[in-house]
Amino acid sequence: MWRKLDASILYNPVTFREDPGLVWEYYHYIRELVLKTKPNAGHIAVAQYEQKHASKKKVTVVTQNVDGLHSRAGTRNIIELHGNMFKTRCTKCNEVLVNTDSPICPALAGTGSPTSDKLVSDIKEKDLPHCKKPDCGGLLRPHIVWFGEVLETSILEKTDIVISKCNVCLVVGTSSIVYPAAAFPTIMAASGSIIAEFNIQPSPASSKFDFYFQGPSATTLPQALSD
Repeated sequence: MWRKLDASILYNPVTFREDPGLVWEYYHYIRELVLKTKPNAGHIAVAQYEQKHASKKKVTVVTQNVDGLHSRAGTRNIIELHGNMFKTRCTKCNEVLVNTDSPICPALAGTGSPTSDKLVSDIKEKDLPHCKKPDCGGLLRPHIVWFGEVLETSILEKTDIVISKCNVCLVVGTSSIVYPAAAFPTIMAASGSIIAEFNIQPSPASSKFDFYFQGPSATTLPQALSD
């Protein structure tokens, strides 16, 4: 837990309005950790499978993760339901851009310690990331869906199209309790799709699926996709 703050506080548009510096300190800390993390064997297996079968099969990754590791592994066809911490969105003009700068702005360098007892940021809003469009200059925020916010309509529409055309679905490392994503496999199963779950422990939906592979996805996915 970052500075003993609940996720409902840090993933919250109200907190961002009241103290954007605090929220950016948290995301700076997480971004730096993820930048040092490499995609695991599961991410790579999916990317390689997509590339190998590009001429015969369409592989789409629909993910709730915001770490961007699928993209770094080489997967091209990705739907990020909850956004991406390496994308920013302008609070004024709504422009979304990829940003992997480390740090994302000079004022955040050396900040974000998870053990600090500071619950209010010293960073002034003018020193936080801002839109570089000359006619805008709005404050940037992480392009992530926070508590109380809804998923983008365009994202849901793209997902609906994928679901309607899917014949095999791999459910990987999910609790199957966060909606709407938790409903996707059930919808596909009802339409005749084959559903295989890859998880460390059975989920509430495991009994509804055709196959269950227990273990870390970094181990089970490469084995399943090794044809």
